[in-house]
Amino acid sequence: MRPNGRPRDAMREITIETGASTYAEGSCLIKFGGTHVLCSASVESKVPPWLRGGGKGWVTAEYGMLPRATHSRNRREATAGKQSGRTQEIQRLIGRSLRAAIDLEALGERQVTVDCDVLQADGGTRTASITGAWVALKLAMAYLIEEGVITSDPVHSQLAAVSCGLVDNENRLDLEYEEDRVAQADANFVLAADGSIVEIQATAEDTPIAESDFLELFALAKAGVANLCEIQNSALKPKA
Repeated sequence: MRPNGRPRDAMREITIETGASTYAEGSCLIKFGGTHVLCSASVESKVPPWLRGGGKGWVTAEYGMLPRATHSRNRREATAGKQSGRTQEIQRLIGRSLRAAIDLEALGERQVTVDCDVLQADGGTRTASITGAWVALKLAMAYLIEEGVITSDPVHSQLAAVSCGLVDNENRLDLEYEEDRVAQADANFVLAADGSIVEIQATAEDTPIAESDFLELFALAKAGVANLCEIQNSALKPKA
């Protein structure tokens, strides 16, 4: 039995509230059950030095967790003076995922930085961050079009992300923390709306993942991402 009685192929309650940050060009507060992430997209009229003069833009991301996002307080990384390897790995994943969805030449020489701040964590913070970051990016592009900065949307693909894992010999969709910490295998799937692969991270904890289990996890992820894309589209609809 899952911690909250969900069927193995059911996701947690997912909500996306757009406009969560007053000053960002695009923002949302995304909730995957008990995991809550504030995603804010900021646009700057500059690019990294190695891209200057090339006519292309850049999309990057920063990720962090508030000290009491988890059961016990974690020291701020700024206080420690450096980011953890986990933080660097996750924010690079978010940035790579977003760059797979946008035409950087159509963006022009601008940089978009998407900040993903975890307010509360209950498993799946990176997948929630990617799913919300895409919405924030999409809203930022809509803002640039409205302001006349660009004439068309450079975001060419929709994407979202979800975790899956093998827990108690059962393949499950959208793991929460109590499942993730005891999983025999777990995977994070970043997929486009059509099911094509952006990135997959999969790890076996006890024994190697059987091909049949991986294929079942992949099928669960595709169904989960399709659901997430519908939620993203609903959140992006103009408010009445």
